[in-house]
Amino acid sequence: MRTVEFGYGKNINRLIDTDSLRGIHFCTEKYSGDHPRAGDLALVTPNRDVTLMRCWLRGPWFSPMHDFWDTFSTTGLFIDHDYPPSDENQSDAGAVGVRLSLKPGESRDAVFYLTWYFPNFEKYWHDCGQAGGCCPPAGGKPVWKNYYASRFENALDVAERLHSEEAHLHQRTQAFHQALFGSSLPEEVLDAVSSQMAILKTATCIRLPDGTFYGFEGCAPMSGCCEGSCTHVWNYQQALPFLFPSLERSMRTADYQYNLREDGGMCFRLQLPLGSSPNDFHAAADGQMGGLIKLYRDWKISGDDTWLESLWPRARKALEFAWVQWDPDQDGVIDGIQHNTYDIEFHGPNPLTAFFYLGALRAGAEIAEHLGEFESADRYREIFRQGATWVEQNLFNGEYFIQQHDPELAPMNQFGPGCLTDQLLGQWISSLSGLGDLIDPGLVRKSLKSIFRHNWRKSLKDHANMQRVYALNEESGLLLCSWPRGGRPRVPFPYSDEVWTGIEYQVASHLILEGLVEEGLEIVRGARDRFDGIRRNPWDEFECGHHYARAMSSYGLLLACSGFQFDRGAGLIGFDPRLPAGKFQCFWSLEGGWGIYRQNQRSEVEIEVIEGTLPLKTLILPVFKKRLDVSVTLGAKKLKAWMTPEGLIDLQQRITLKAGQRMQISAKKANLHAS
Repeated sequence: MRTVEFGYGKNINRLIDTDSLRGIHFCTEKYSGDHPRAGDLALVTPNRDVTLMRCWLRGPWFSPMHDFWDTFSTTGLFIDHDYPPSDENQSDAGAVGVRLSLKPGESRDAVFYLTWYFPNFEKYWHDCGQAGGCCPPAGGKPVWKNYYASRFENALDVAERLHSEEAHLHQRTQAFHQALFGSSLPEEVLDAVSSQMAILKTATCIRLPDGTFYGFEGCAPMSGCCEGSCTHVWNYQQALPFLFPSLERSMRTADYQYNLREDGGMCFRLQLPLGSSPNDFHAAADGQMGGLIKLYRDWKISGDDTWLESLWPRARKALEFAWVQWDPDQDGVIDGIQHNTYDIEFHGPNPLTAFFYLGALRAGAEIAEHLGEFESADRYREIFRQGATWVEQNLFNGEYFIQQHDPELAPMNQFGPGCLTDQLLGQWISSLSGLGDLIDPGLVRKSLKSIFRHNWRKSLKDHANMQRVYALNEESGLLLCSWPRGGRPRVPFPYSDEVWTGIEYQVASHLILEGLVEEGLEIVRGARDRFDGIRRNPWDEFECGHHYARAMSSYGLLLACSGFQFDRGAGLIGFDPRLPAGKFQCFWSLEGGWGIYRQNQRSEVEIEVIEGTLPLKTLILPVFKKRLDVSVTLGAKKLKAWMTPEGLIDLQQRITLKAGQRMQISAKKANLHAS
């Protein structure tokens, strides 16, 4: 638990009257410099006709309220009290009012800015484990600058900047809102996608001094919850890499630069300050192998070869660590002790880590080949081939993928013959990242159907859960695991009876991606019905903490519904909507630009860039499959293009769509004649 200490004492409130803003600047004379409580707040307005109360009356009982109300109710003004700095353990509130005159039926806006500036971040959970302490000052805890301290001087500077840029920021925000909510996606999908984006603006997320993005798993009212940009939890989220790609790439950079041990094992919790030694706990198989898939995805989103090349030597080391820890005979099958996102170790081959390993091998092969390391690429592909074949033949029980393990060696915290809801997690991330099918797609589809059949509960009233309760009674939910064929261990893995929205969205989007649209949407509706604003906060899907990062798997719903494909470096973008044929519209985003994809009932397509740019050379549009005479126009200009029967369109030159531009694509239906 974090001990809460309020920064009361020697607080002083100062009036603000600049060319643009008026109000109160709340400051401290008690803390300064690098102290973690040093900072200030500002409550200001751009309105000119104001009334200000620097400090409320310092008096006993209800006298401050009487002082305020008796004056304000008769004059419409505040009495300003000017006091010296507050006594120890005391502070002063203030008030800012705007005076407006309204005619009957008239309305006007009163704008207020509440800004804060606390530039120093203390690692309040730090425990150096050494008598007398190991951090400066002696026995203290590490302190560093928040990233925003490099952009602003104080809270008033923040307010001034906000005021000067407010119209521009509002316009950009409205454009984004209209693009996202103008999508023809089902209401429950838009609700899930948009609401969980809010996690990025909560205390779950911070930026380090150099701009590196860092995330807790979730947050508590006065602290983060579970440190370290946890690799296996942040595997699930898909919002950050597409909406803010450079921030997501900073997480990859931090992992490979600071989080990798000399033997190639990765600490799944990044230690702070940056440069601190990684801990020596078990490497997380799902987190470490997932990092390779994310590296590939982030490269395709950004097209940044230089960045990829800089990280590849250490990423390759992380991949090949599998041959030391989990796959020493290099047969493509992960075995041994596998720490994972359930906070325990799986023993023996299982689908959770198997698919992550297969995805990592395929990602590694693609990257190695691109960088000219052809022998490594061939080696990864051969190990992948062996592993994929083994998984199909040995882990699939005819319905779904199971775990093989010896109960004598690992009697607790396993799932054995159970139907694990996360069994295809590595395949899902690989599919969204552009790595394709890792095994026979028919088996993937069968497994997804089995997960829905066995683990989806339309009502939980008969479900006994001795673990954490995130769904209950008449609510519906997707259980983390079930044992439809029996064999439930006496002590299964922790959380097995729980319901996590982060997994629900993952499975739902995978179902949609594989064409099982109604099943996927039913799961999404179940989750959104639980977080309906009455029973639970729709913007706070908690797990281990509020605003839990795993829930940003919901962005995968947008990717799946639109069938989004991307490779910015190659100038490739594609859409293959999974929703019923007809009119379709959806938001898209990549490094450097975002916009809207439109498809009408005549299967005419339009790609619009709203902000930034989009380099294009190739379009993948299966809506034009088996059509003829493709026509591509950009404004009034017709572009040369040819198209394959599968709907792949080559523009024959690389072009760049700029903000405000729209590309239109159409093709004629083929005439079929009976002979």
